[in-house]
Amino acid sequence: MTIDRGDIIGAMEPLSIGESSPRRAPLADLALELVAKSEGFRRSLPPAMVSSLADLVRSMNCYYSNLIEGHDTHPIDIERALAEDFSASPEKRNLQLEARAHIHVQRWLDEGGLSGGRAMTATGIAEIHHRFYAEIPDDLAWVENPQTGKRVRVRGGEWRDQDVQVGQFIAISPGAIPRFMDRFEAHYAKQGKLETVISAAAAHHRLAWIHPFLDGNGRVMRLMSHAVLLDTVGSGGLWSVARGLARNSPRYKALLAACDLPRRNDLDGRGTLSEEALVEFTRFFLQVCLDQVQFMESLMKPQELQTRVRVWAEEETRLRRLPTGSVAILDALLYRGELPRSELPAILGVGDRQSGRVTNALIASGAVTSETSRAPLKLAFPASLAGRWMPGLFPDA
Repeated sequence: MTIDRGDIIGAMEPLSIGESSPRRAPLADLALELVAKSEGFRRSLPPAMVSSLADLVRSMNCYYSNLIEGHDTHPIDIERALAEDFSASPEKRNLQLEARAHIHVQRWLDEGGLSGGRAMTATGIAEIHHRFYAEIPDDLAWVENPQTGKRVRVRGGEWRDQDVQVGQFIAISPGAIPRFMDRFEAHYAKQGKLETVISAAAAHHRLAWIHPFLDGNGRVMRLMSHAVLLDTVGSGGLWSVARGLARNSPRYKALLAACDLPRRNDLDGRGTLSEEALVEFTRFFLQVCLDQVQFMESLMKPQELQTRVRVWAEEETRLRRLPTGSVAILDALLYRGELPRSELPAILGVGDRQSGRVTNALIASGAVTSETSRAPLKLAFPASLAGRWMPGLFPDA
């Protein structure tokens, strides 16, 4: 029987920064700035380039989210897993399969799997967890009770049925989870757009505080936040909050832990938990989001991106790994985002056969992609070229 110790719903209040709080106005300003910059960045890119960049960011998001969990699977190995190219090492293969599961869940989110505010519903959150655990290898689906040493299998999409402790924090009793998730949904899933942006950090922490699953809570929190940002700030999947959180991991974890603390004094809100700590985490979360938008925007500045791609292509041409004419095709793709194959002979000043050879070489290099043998060409952003084309996105190793 699942234990319920009668935990009081008010124990996780406040769920948002109160409208009367003097600390709220600067957070609203940050949220508005984030919406403007994120939507502006997405609109600045050719539509055909958006999907290719989102593919790379998906691998990046997976890499950094895994890194927070202590699992280091480089985006190149993630791309290999997506192509069914797995390591001979069982341990490394398991991590590749875990990463692939994460990518599949995020692609589902990017395609609108939980749009319309459903990312903050109990069923939506359970669905994220279910989809992830449906694909990970069995070796990674078990947790060990530190007190008894007993191994327990994690069931995807199911609330935990036993107590858990994370550091000094003891989560609510398992029987209380359904009513706390009902309260979570009732508050967060029905807010307006701006309020949802301001409350995204609070929802991130309160889900961690409820700790609804036996394992996988951190990953689900970050995927939920990704889906919320897709819905509210027009991220388009073109930047990753997980990258910013991972690069500031000690502060991220410290601020999360601080949000577990009780209200400090009469000036610290009116809830059970500290509003001041929630404000600090919210400011940090929104600033991390802004930093990531600005970082990706800097990488995608047309002139600078063109220079990096051109330098790479010229080197590959000199080394005879790419045929003459490759630079011209890449320049056109950077300017237009997409090229019909019928235009290639005119751009290159050659016949169909030679233009086909250039096209095939660019596709083989990973620099260019096309849905079919007749479909237009689009620029790709493979992880193997990110170190040259988009330096600083993730480690080169």
